[in-house]
Formats: sequence, structure tokens, C-alpha cells
Amino acid sequence: MHPTSLDASTLAERFALGLRGNGSTRVSGVGTLAGAGAEQLAFLANPKYRSQLAATRAGIVVMREEDAAEFTGTALIAKDPYATFAKISALFEPRIVHAPGIHPSATIDPDASVDASAHIGPHVAIGARSRIGADAVIGPGCVIGNDCEIGAGSELIARVTLVTRVRLGQRVRVHPGAVLGADGFGLAMEGGRWLKVPQLGGVVVGDDCEIGANTTIDRGALEDTVLEEDVRLDNQIQIGHNVRIGAHTAMAGCSAVAGSAKIGRYCLIGGSAGVLGHLELCDRVIITAMTLVTHSIREPGEYSSGTPLMDNRSWRKNAARFKQLDRIARRLGGKADEAKGNHAADKDQEE
Repeated sequence: MHPTSLDASTLAERFALGLRGNGSTRVSGVGTLAGAGAEQLAFLANPKYRSQLAATRAGIVVMREEDAAEFTGTALIAKDPYATFAKISALFEPRIVHAPGIHPSATIDPDASVDASAHIGPHVAIGARSRIGADAVIGPGCVIGNDCEIGAGSELIARVTLVTRVRLGQRVRVHPGAVLGADGFGLAMEGGRWLKVPQLGGVVVGDDCEIGANTTIDRGALEDTVLEEDVRLDNQIQIGHNVRIGAHTAMAGCSAVAGSAKIGRYCLIGGSAGVLGHLELCDRVIITAMTLVTHSIREPGEYSSGTPLMDNRSWRKNAARFKQLDRIARRLGGKADEAKGNHAADKDQEE
């Protein structure tokens, strides 16, 4: 159950925030600066929205100290308004309470183990030797194959598939349509035909990870594909076999990591970015959207590739010139070498 309303003083005390204005101001939900009403809480984190502060109708606004000087309403002062807003928002999020038990339509192998406090929804299938931990929630239509493990407090929302040898830690959340533990893309060529390389590993997902809708994580060929703790994957992401993703890394939608790549901790991978196989990214690397990573990155920082948006006519002209860059570089290099030679000859004559 979530609270009907909370006052500013209670929120300030609960989250160790500064308070400006009327501590008895109550809110029952959250909203944006521009759209919130008198009974909603909003936040100001990005300076470009500061102009909306004067006109906001929000009952309470979470903001930094420097933004509160001229604000006449009720403010909660935070070092990180966005993170604080996230914590407060969670208080008003409606949560479904799942009763323990197994739905009559579920199919569970006799060798599987399901904790008595777990919730198994309709049309769920659980394979041999799989284990479902305490307070886990397995939503409608999920398929859990053989030799899988789901840790305490984890939730598979609906239609999630764990193919085989997938181990989820505690409090992992997997959104609908995700597939974990499918075959990795392992192939060998012999005599003009492909041979499929058996995928004998599994997938290991650490505590507090979140995996978006329709995201796929392939199991390893020999060793496991690994997500360390608190990794956050958006929707429609592809993680190849034997990939390792470090703790607290976040990846935006439609990004992809090819087999055996290693991503460090606290990395941010933008939407539709790609990382080629067998590369390594060190900790605290930021890859901007649509970037293709073609070599390992050894130094923390922000990296980009590709060309910026421009009108199509300009882009076509520049694209045609891309093909000439090597010839131009060689010509300029030759001229530079010629200039150096002339300079040396002139110096010899002077001497």
C-alpha cells in the first residue's frame, strides 16, 4: 500500500532534506514542473527548466540550494534533486501484492523446487532442477527451463523465458518478452557449411539488476555470460555469449554487445550503440548514442563515432568526399615530405 498523502516536514525528515516554506504542505503524487498541481511534488534538476519554476503550481518542489533563493513556494533542498525525486516517487507508486502460491494452470517439474512464499502465476512452466527463491514472483506465461535459479525477491513480470542454466540473484526484475539463456551465436565453417558450436555455459545475473522488455542475453559457449550487481538494461538490447558487464553499468535501448566483450563498471552505453566482440571497456566509460566501438577503451571518458545530423543534400556531398579522404591525406603527406626536403636543402646551402 502507498500513502494517501505526505507533508513536506515528513519528507524532509525521512530523506534528510532541507525545508523552505510551509512544512505542512501535503502532496499525494508527483508530476513535472510544468504539469504538476497543488497536491503534487515536482523537481528541478536541469538548469534549462529553471524558467518554469516561477509559474509552477506544484505543492512542493525538490531543488538545489542555489535554485531556492527566489522561490516563494515550499521547497525541499537536496544535493541531487533527481535522485531524491526518484526516492520520493517510489512512495506513491502503486504496487500489486502477489499472494504466495501456485496457480492451477502452472506446470512444474517434480524435480523443481519452489519456495512456499513465492508466487507462480497462470500458465507458467518450470523445468527440472530449477529453484524459485523466497518471495519471488513469476508472472503469467513465463517459461523457466532446466537448471535455472531465481533468487529471493526477484520478479519475472510476464512472458519471460529463461532457456537453461540461468541464475538470477536477489531482487532482479525482468520485463515482458525478455529471453535469457538462449543459444549464443557460435558457428564454425567446414567444407562450405556452418557447424553449430554447442553453447555449454549459462547466464549469471547479479543482485538488483533490471532487464528491459524484449531484451536477449545469450548463454556462454563454455563459461557464463555475466551481469554483475545493479546492471540496468533497457528494452530490446542484445547481449552476446560470454559477455561480461560490470556492476552499476546502464545500457539504453537497442544497444548491442557482441560475444566475449567485457564492459567495465559504472559505464553508460547510449541507445543503438554497438560494441564489437572480444573488446574491453574500462570502468566509467560513456558511449554516446549510435556509436560503434571498434577497439578496446583503456581510459575513462566519453566516446562517440558517426556523423552529426545535417540536411540530406549536405550529407550526400560529405559522404561522397569520405571516399577521397585517403587520397587527399596521401597527397598532403607527400607535399609535407617534399616541403621538409626543400627546407633541408635550403639549410644545407646556407651552411
